[in-house]
This record gives sequence, structure tokens and C-alpha cells, in this order.
Amino acid sequence: MALAVPLALTTLTGCSMTDNDSAEIPLAGTSTSRDASDAMKKVSSGLYDLIGAKGKASDSHPGVMDCSGKNTKTHFRIFHPWSFYPSAPSDLDQVMERLRTELPKHGWKIVGYGPDTSRNKNMSLTADNEQKKVSVSIVHMSKNDPPKLSLDVVSGCYKTPGGEEVERF
Repeated sequence: MALAVPLALTTLTGCSMTDNDSAEIPLAGTSTSRDASDAMKKVSSGLYDLIGAKGKASDSHPGVMDCSGKNTKTHFRIFHPWSFYPSAPSDLDQVMERLRTELPKHGWKIVGYGPDTSRNKNMSLTADNEQKKVSVSIVHMSKNDPPKLSLDVVSGCYKTPGGEEVERF
């Protein structure tokens, strides 16, 4: 898991979340780390609801990371890696198809879909939400024991309110 998060965060730089098709991380607004973390939990909860299958989510919490090229005391991003373990592993194919069709109906733009470059050729979906300034990478890990969906949700770059500094957790 420790290796998967940096990889996902490297690829989730807001690919399509800017108007000029650059790799620039979009600004997500002004917020405290705690409030931004709470907003990320709501985004992850909405994704869980879209999964639409019985199962269990891992017990993970959002964290704070730096915004590349920005002042580390006043700018930050939120990341939230978590996994979904279905009650019936055979449901994962249907879940991935459901997410591919439902995410765009809920403000997400699919920017990548297909097998990843791993040895297992896991099905992968990447989507951006322009309004929320959030990206998600979802990987269908069917050959894991147990099979699961691995989700990495990451925000755009926040700026702390005047006079406050980034709280790290």
C-alpha cells in the first residue's frame, strides 16, 4: 500500500482538471486541512455509494501532502487511499462497469479506462471531478486474495486561510 499511494498520487495530478490541458494541479480553494479532509471523506462516501454492491470498505483516513512548487506552510493537497472488498468477488466486473457509466452522471469525467501496465493487467479507471477539484484512480484487483477495488482519491491544491498554516496528519 505504501508504494501504491505515491504512484497513484503521481498520476493524479489533475490531468484534465485544468482548462489548458497542462499537468498543472488545479486550485481547490481556501480551506483548513481538517475541513478539506472532511470534504474528501464525503467524496469517498459518494464513491462508495456509487459502487452499488454489498461489501466492506477499508478503514483508512485522508492525509495531507504538499502541493508541488507551492509554499508547504500554506498550500496542501488531501489524499485518501481506500479499498472496497465485495461480499461476492464476482461482483467486481459489474461494479467497474457501473462506475464507468455512473460517474459521468455525477459530475465526473472519465479520463482513463482500460488495463493497467501491471503484470496482472488490472482494469483501471481514472476520473476527474472539475467542480470538486478531485481525481480518483480505481483499480480492479481481481487476482488479489481477496479480490478488491483499490481507490486513490486526491484533491487539487488548497491554500490555508490567512494567518493559518497547514496541519499535517
